[in-house]
Amino acid sequence: MKRRDLLASGPLVLLLGHQQLARGASIVAVRVWPAPDYSRVTIESDTQLIARQTFVANPPRLAVDIEGIDLIPTLRELVAKVRSDDPNIAGIRVGQNAPNVVRLVIDLKLPITPQVFTLTPVAAYQHRLVLDLHPVQVADPLAALIAERLKDKPVSSPAADPLGELMSQRLGQATKTLPLPAAAIPAPTQTHSPTPSPTSAPEPHTDRLIIIALDPGHGGEDPGAIGPNGTREKDVVLKLAHLLRDRINTTTIKGNPMRAYLTRDADFFVPLHVRVQKARKVQADLFVSLHADAFFTPRPQGASVFALSQGGASSSAARWMANQENKADLIGGINAQAKDAQVQRALLDMSTTAQINDSLKLGGTLLAEMGRVGKLHKPKVEQASFAVLKAPDIPSVLVEAAFISNPEEEAKLNSEAYQEQLANALMRGIESYFARNPPLARSRVT
Repeated sequence: MKRRDLLASGPLVLLLGHQQLARGASIVAVRVWPAPDYSRVTIESDTQLIARQTFVANPPRLAVDIEGIDLIPTLRELVAKVRSDDPNIAGIRVGQNAPNVVRLVIDLKLPITPQVFTLTPVAAYQHRLVLDLHPVQVADPLAALIAERLKDKPVSSPAADPLGELMSQRLGQATKTLPLPAAAIPAPTQTHSPTPSPTSAPEPHTDRLIIIALDPGHGGEDPGAIGPNGTREKDVVLKLAHLLRDRINTTTIKGNPMRAYLTRDADFFVPLHVRVQKARKVQADLFVSLHADAFFTPRPQGASVFALSQGGASSSAARWMANQENKADLIGGINAQAKDAQVQRALLDMSTTAQINDSLKLGGTLLAEMGRVGKLHKPKVEQASFAVLKAPDIPSVLVEAAFISNPEEEAKLNSEAYQEQLANALMRGIESYFARNPPLARSRVT
């Protein structure tokens, strides 16, 4: 494609970086992170890159001109890094568009909303140019969970609408505070039927989905803590989440089926506020964030459970831990200028006393069960201002399964037997919580 044709097909929408060229920049690494929610392309360099983007709608593709560099083998690696199952990217083409200007053309499988931004050096990373490709049409995760449930639910009548029934029942009282679009509200019907007598047949029962949001920490650009033998936190907590999901999906509470919803089910990064948004979108009954902490020295050991604090942290260690976990957005990389992200983070800063009390109850049951399969770092639930626990209407806890910085505990985290024991303990804790606190339809905070 000629340069003039591409530029004529869409507006120039963004100029990144300072008003000077990044002459002589060296490319350190390139990475592609596919995910259902969005796909990310990252170009890491020793100097901040300047990039201009142009989006072409038909067929959908994104062209990015990177100034001040020449085409080198490292950049060509992007072509081979695109997986065939990437839900958003069909392929990447790389070429020298002009002297000191390299053009990437990302062919897309569907319309996307691109975000192109730069990140300054942090942790192990140097400068990063980030291309986030968000699908225009986003799937409804709650409908997906209900559809999954319907695979196991017999349909009593061909005329029945089991998806509609489950959706209505699952929403419960939420419709009182979350108004439906006018088109979704059925018009009232006039009827002259007499009031049913006590002997009338009962209405058919539709079970209530109990939804547990599991949040494997870190992911993608953010590896989390790394053990002395190279174990990455993001990997072990994802394995634990999969084991716990399998148990949740085969469990019922007083006849009501449970379903697990993972904020990430593969190796990609999810911003902290988006993790909370995802849990609220599926109207989760509980939110359990899974981690494996690290400390300055290899000596600390044992599991911990944390809840949110509206005031100060319950200990200096809890405050330090919250500060570490809250840095995930800096390492994973978010577009700090995106207005929607700023608004959502502000909306979620509305924790309630009732939510914190329920979180402490949940944390207590989990901690008791975890103490049966391993050591505890502290005998009680600790509290601090964890950003990921700020859902104002969902009991939320952060579980630190072990200290990955301790060589012995790192080995345990890599043990299938220990991971199975830990998943069983967390499952028992969740069941114990619901035995004392039956799930009810709740109004949701918008």
